[in-house]
Amino acid sequence: MVTAMQRGFRGVLTLVCLALVCGSVRAETAAQLLQQLNGFPHAQPVAFSEAQVRDYEVGLGAIRKVGGAWTFKSSKRFDGLLTSYTWQIVDGFTSLEVLDELEASIRERSRGELLFGCDGRACGPGVQWANRVFHQRVLYGQEELQRYRVYAVGDDPFDLLLVYSGARTADRQYLHAELLAVDGD
Repeated sequence: MVTAMQRGFRGVLTLVCLALVCGSVRAETAAQLLQQLNGFPHAQPVAFSEAQVRDYEVGLGAIRKVGGAWTFKSSKRFDGLLTSYTWQIVDGFTSLEVLDELEASIRERSRGELLFGCDGRACGPGVQWANRVFHQRVLYGQEELQRYRVYAVGDDPFDLLLVYSGARTADRQYLHAELLAVDGD
């Protein structure tokens, strides 16, 4: 049963997601919109960082152990400005609900292209996503509840939007987003 408060939150989230992905979105605009999630009453900020990166590896496949080393089944490296956010989703909402709303907005309103997506155990071990990929141990949770998506948004040079949702318990729901403004070189 969906409460009025949940419908209101979903409406606000949908508007932010629509604004994020409509048209040709530049990194500054997308970053500002992601920052607005910090003000949502049901998304509490846990971590934020921003850095210029070189050869940043973006996973385009599940993470797996090969020859004793953890690696992606497929990946590509990029240079650019990386902005990372981690939120805890609270008040009975789930990280999967928030991710679903974001994905619906991307499908309906943008020229965003899904480059890779996985659900549950098909993504590989959740502990590796949390610790090795995103360096946020709070993201580690039940593997069947994890989801990972990579979207290319905008024109050339495009931005990459990486989103990972994980859940330890009903009260410990997390959403992690990385926006990589890819250098146009």
